[in-house]
Amino acid sequence: MGYEIVRLDHVQLAMPPGREAEAEQFYSGLLGLERLPKPEPQASRGGCWFSHGPVALHLGVEEEFRPARKAHPALVVRDLPALEAALRAAGVEVRPNPDRPPGIGAYVDDPFGNRIELIAGD
Repeated sequence: MGYEIVRLDHVQLAMPPGREAEAEQFYSGLLGLERLPKPEPQASRGGCWFSHGPVALHLGVEEEFRPARKAHPALVVRDLPALEAALRAAGVEVRPNPDRPPGIGAYVDDPFGNRIELIAGD
């Protein structure tokens, strides 16, 4: 085999049309990801791009949107308890991950119902 996959470029989730402000409030305001400008022709289709260091997450608009309840990105978080507290203070439900020891992982839903896994780490 003369090829290899060397890294993940980004993860894309779907979102309903016209709710970019909610996406920015959650992904930038709560999770701390920076909103990036989308180039054309993608910008005219709506949605948002976010990143922080090597993490890149894109939200694309789907007219007949259905949230991803099983498939999900898993984000490694430095000081997970602090993020969990900030999310709870903002009214976001934080659920323990039953497959990880307590304090090591959690699940939250973005404003559109997409599942996001949070994992404690460096």
